[in-house]
Amino acid sequence: MGSGYLILAGAIMLFSWLVSSRLKSKFELYSKLQLRNGMSGAEIAEKMLADNGIRDVRVISTPGQLTDHYNPADKTVNLSEAVYNHRNAAAAAVAAHECGHAVQHAVGYEWLTMRSKLVPIVSVASNYVQWILLAGILMIRTFPGLLLIGIIIFAATTLFTIITLPVEYDASNRALAWLENKHMLTQEEQAGAKDALKWAARTYVVAAIGSIATLLYYISIYSGSKRN
Repeated sequence: MGSGYLILAGAIMLFSWLVSSRLKSKFELYSKLQLRNGMSGAEIAEKMLADNGIRDVRVISTPGQLTDHYNPADKTVNLSEAVYNHRNAAAAAVAAHECGHAVQHAVGYEWLTMRSKLVPIVSVASNYVQWILLAGILMIRTFPGLLLIGIIIFAATTLFTIITLPVEYDASNRALAWLENKHMLTQEEQAGAKDALKWAARTYVVAAIGSIATLLYYISIYSGSKRN
């Protein structure tokens, strides 16, 4: 694929690793900051849902690490075991953030609705797009249209990563505002929760930048083939 792609991929991977490492260290730090109120992540989540008048969403525990997510299909806030059971600033931040998505769903937040509509498309596209792009590059002289098809499909996944940014930032803002307004955390705990969510959001920024850069790279290959 050329040295340009290797340099780009390497730079993105390095940047992603640095942000992920920083995120991990932040969560390890704030996992040691025990909550003064003694509430677990599950209890934080249940209270935030109740305070927002949401009574049809269940808070459940899910196996693994960093597996926390909100599922709009079955209306469940899925918290990893560490978040569900633990009583620290990191757990509170993650639990409230995932409930932020539940609040978005309840109020019909436009960006979440848009992202949800793209999920089936992206799920299918992600399984095949790399193979289509590879085949398109190999057959660029005989069948340039194949690369264009791959670019269009990849553009859909890129759009998904871009739409994810306002969804994630808004969920964090809702979480932090609720934690502060309800006086759930001390000042130190609130600062820790804010810092943890800030670094979590940056992983999505890296993903979006990487996807955009990769898309532009494939577009440049296709454009170059049209000029030759």
